Amino acid sequence: MKIAVLTVSDTVARGERADASGPAVVARCKELGWPVRLTERVADDASEIETLLKRLADEEGMDLILTTGGTGLGPRDVTPEATEAVCEKLLDGFGELMRAVSLKVVPTAILSRQIAGIRGKALIVTLPGKPSAIRDCLLAVFPAIPYCIDLIEGPYLTTNEALVKAFRPKS
Repeated sequence: MKIAVLTVSDTVARGERADASGPAVVARCKELGWPVRLTERVADDASEIETLLKRLADEEGMDLILTTGGTGLGPRDVTPEATEAVCEKLLDGFGELMRAVSLKVVPTAILSRQIAGIRGKALIVTLPGKPSAIRDCLLAVFPAIPYCIDLIEGPYLTTNEALVKAFRPKS
């Protein structure tokens, strides 16, 4: 399993602020026993995000790309648009579930713009930039990720079942 974590933030990319979001995603993956192979940081620039997502999916052969940041309403928040531009299929349920879970915590979750999609054999999931929201959102969608990876002919992925149980239909 090849997993990449991409932090989208102007200030983090320029080294002006420490990255709290990327390490939060890596920590959640580690809890599940999912090894993160690569972490990257990129500015809030649609072209740069698209280029990096394409490289990670097409050239690096990542099976799962988790982005964090750039999903708000600010003028430079363009992660969903960049993700949609590179995906062949969108998976609306991921964003719907993440917003539903977040609404239990904060009423402004309806302003969040998380999405997910498929590029080749890579699943791309956009996450919020706040570490506490990352945990809630990832725990919500983790059960579906292994089966999604199965469906796009990726490697067999297991989870730490003490934390979350992967769902696969009985055949």
